[in-house]
Amino acid sequence: MLQHFQYQPLYRDERIPGWTFSFYFSGIRMNGIYQQDGKIEWTSGKPDREIENILEKQVHDLMIFHVYDLKR
Repeated sequence: MLQHFQYQPLYRDERIPGWTFSFYFSGIRMNGIYQQDGKIEWTSGKPDREIENILEKQVHDLMIFHVYDLKR
């Protein structure tokens, strides 16, 4: 389970899509960049493959809620 999820725009001009994010997973801080197309670039080191798929889905769901759904 992700804890303390945070995100912020990647660019000063918030109309340009792209966001940085961070969270804790199993006591380890994870960081990444969420691109407009949903692609995730891990900046804190890529998690194990089996965990990466789970984390990417959770990050994607959170970003859809926080960035896209709240702007409607």
